[in-house]
Amino acid sequence: MTSDEGSQVEENSSDDIRRIFNIQKKAFLKNPFPSIEQRKSALNTLLHLVKNNQYNFVETINQDFGCRSPQETLLAEVALTLEDIRHSVRHLAKWMKPRRRAMSIWFQPAGARVMRQPLGVVGIISPWNYPVMLAVTPLAAALAAGNRVILKVSENTPATSGLLARLIRDAFPEDHVAVVCGGPETARAVTHTPFDRLLYTGATARAAEILHAAADNLTPVTLELGGKNPAIIHPDFPMDTAAERLMAVKLFSGSQACVSLDYVMVQTGMEDQFIKAASASVARMYPTMVENPDYTSIINDKQYTRIMELLEDARGKGARIVEANPMGETFDTSKRKIPPIFVLNVTEEMTIAQTEIFSPLLMVIPYKDLDAAMEYVNSRPRPLALYYFDYDKARVNKVLQGVVSGTAAINDALWQFCVPDLPLGGVGHSGIGRYHGEWGFAEFSHEKGVFLQSRFSQLWTIRPPFGWITRLITRLMIR
Repeated sequence: MTSDEGSQVEENSSDDIRRIFNIQKKAFLKNPFPSIEQRKSALNTLLHLVKNNQYNFVETINQDFGCRSPQETLLAEVALTLEDIRHSVRHLAKWMKPRRRAMSIWFQPAGARVMRQPLGVVGIISPWNYPVMLAVTPLAAALAAGNRVILKVSENTPATSGLLARLIRDAFPEDHVAVVCGGPETARAVTHTPFDRLLYTGATARAAEILHAAADNLTPVTLELGGKNPAIIHPDFPMDTAAERLMAVKLFSGSQACVSLDYVMVQTGMEDQFIKAASASVARMYPTMVENPDYTSIINDKQYTRIMELLEDARGKGARIVEANPMGETFDTSKRKIPPIFVLNVTEEMTIAQTEIFSPLLMVIPYKDLDAAMEYVNSRPRPLALYYFDYDKARVNKVLQGVVSGTAAINDALWQFCVPDLPLGGVGHSGIGRYHGEWGFAEFSHEKGVFLQSRFSQLWTIRPPFGWITRLITRLMIR
């Protein structure tokens, strides 16, 4: 399949979405608890779909971005997605098994169980920055949990969304998985559909709109957002090591990731030491950038303009700007590539201090001591990811316990996102709910509490007419 073939997808109307929803609802009611074999079959279909089309995805994603590193696509969009699906297949039997719960002595020999039941029809709205992984991994979680799914793919990656839509339509019946395409109107129609759960991955700015729309139908919502993710480097930690690890993550896919780094905090007086170490690591990883196929472009002109406006706003309000450009290259705006740019002397009046950066711009913030650094992070909306660099276990625990964040990594960054057996989810402004691995299975399931009365029950002792036995048991229970 060529990229052109993949991008030829019609926009779906609200009537299309309602029709598909009704079809899936009827199909779910006919089979409300798919067997483990049916679920594994769906997951394996999805796995082969991704694996067999990995190079098609490399091509379409590169087309959508203008330049997206093939290796980044294979790692993030293909390898991590396949790992996530395989993890679900391996552990599905355990996740589906009802779990025994403790029973009070007063109700024994009855038993108690928690069973995970499919919700029904799930809606997923996926973003443009990882158009395969962030569409397929929540889809896999929903299918593992036994649901039907309507997936709305991003209009900002038309080639990849078109390809993914065609592949899924060929692989799954419409009453099981359906892909809908289109812009804001299609997205609004999806959010107003009475799903049994809706998952949205995207910008924090749209989260309130999603919640308001879902509230009309009392639809439970999972929000996978982003935020201003900090890294704190303790002065005892080797600066070269911290800088290299952080810049590798910062520049992965042009820093267009929800768990990427927004600002780094170093002890006052160490700002230039960090910039020197970070610039040296940039030169090793990307000696050239303009024509380097592994240095990813910004997705589109709108995002590129937004980033340039952030930079100019900061510059105009007194920020110190330092560019890491090893060969002194000239960056053509038509290619939408931006070199790593460090922004210092940041003030709260600057727009860059208030909004998610989502680009190779990196704020460098000085701090007096660790308590001050923690206070700085905690005084702002809670981030999706926290990165702390320190070999002292007591200080590491202090930061992990004292700073509220959706996820965290110690002495590195990003990798917590890549572990299928760790939950991914924000807190506060960075999101609601979580998925990946068992947490995704649980997110798309209803955990039903079940009371199992035995053949012989002692509960006759507390039925009317109440006598001395009931009074005695009540006193013992209260005591």
